[in-house]
Amino acid sequence: MTSFDTTPQLNVWRALLALAVVFVMLATTGWTALRNQRGDAPLQASLSAWEHGRIGGYRLPDPQSRPTKLARFFSSLTERDRASLVRKYPLAVGNMNGAPVELRYRANRIALGQAREVERERMHDNRLTQSGKHEASRRMHRFEDLLEKGRRILAFDPEGSGRVAEVFGDLHEADRVSVVVPGVDTDLLTFQRTRRKYSAPVGMAESLYAAERAASPSTRTAVIAWADYTAPSGLGIDSATAMRAKEGAVRLNSLVRALPGGSPVSLFCHSYGSVVCGVAAHSLPDRVSDIAVAGSPGMRVEKAAQLQTTARVWAMRDADDWIQDVPYLEVGGLGHGADPVSSGFGARVLSAQGAKGHAGYFEPGTASLMNFAEIGVGAYRSVHCAHEDGVCRTGLSGTAAA
Repeated sequence: MTSFDTTPQLNVWRALLALAVVFVMLATTGWTALRNQRGDAPLQASLSAWEHGRIGGYRLPDPQSRPTKLARFFSSLTERDRASLVRKYPLAVGNMNGAPVELRYRANRIALGQAREVERERMHDNRLTQSGKHEASRRMHRFEDLLEKGRRILAFDPEGSGRVAEVFGDLHEADRVSVVVPGVDTDLLTFQRTRRKYSAPVGMAESLYAAERAASPSTRTAVIAWADYTAPSGLGIDSATAMRAKEGAVRLNSLVRALPGGSPVSLFCHSYGSVVCGVAAHSLPDRVSDIAVAGSPGMRVEKAAQLQTTARVWAMRDADDWIQDVPYLEVGGLGHGADPVSSGFGARVLSAQGAKGHAGYFEPGTASLMNFAEIGVGAYRSVHCAHEDGVCRTGLSGTAAA
């Protein structure tokens, strides 16, 4: 007997529901892509200055060149020349895939310091409303947070709602690298939180880094909190389509290809971040060994095989996660396709016990975090599957040293 949940009539109703939800969101939230734009474009200005710059009498390379070409350029320079480029073009160097990561850290400290002063002045600009001054104050304090000693900022762009990425651990020495790809409402101001710490990228990455070290102390790991794409703002049209995911996928691919060394990379993609990972999957280099999604609205495909990746695909969803009520379909570009934890999708479905809803997958002590950590260190035989049906563990090998 055919289940009512799979009848053609119900699928039509689900499609109509999805369309209705999107139109209501448009009516109430507007085109969110336009709402948070600011007037300046400091990163573009820095890149433009770089394109017209010279060093030693020679023109600087195209900042959009392949990371390998840019890496060769930087390795050919003296330390004095590299320092000069950092001072002159901090935003350009700080966001340049192919520049040495330590140089990017230094450049982004300078860029953050400059951005902090811009916001400090805006706080006292009488042309701004009180709301505008308050936003400037929040941004200024966020930049101060990012400037704290010891922080490794791999990417930073203050334009609009902002983009940022931070590294925990040593990318050069890492045996394995993990990248946390967050979802909606991720920007400079939400990059880290004091309350609900583990629902923000910094808390997610810190929690995963600690769990990986606990899972395998002998495995050198590095974790990147990657908020270096313009995520959708709220549950509006952007979150119902792949527009932001397509832009993010290009940036994610560039990040991975520019990482130093050749150690395996695991992607941990939460909520709309799983849409980004799904769109990026076919273009990612083979060093991406695992793509794990949590609380996913879909990956823009009907089956995992359609992702066209050699990476293992993992999925999990907590029983109390509201995302399960989102229609899992794609109609005219709206919606993100099949449910990654469904049996027909073909992902390895993991336990998320203890996650307690949509934002709890990186909470310490949860099965979801433990599973992420075991994937991150390559301890595949230790993962806790949602169902011991054989699919989750098929073809797995590898144990991490204790």
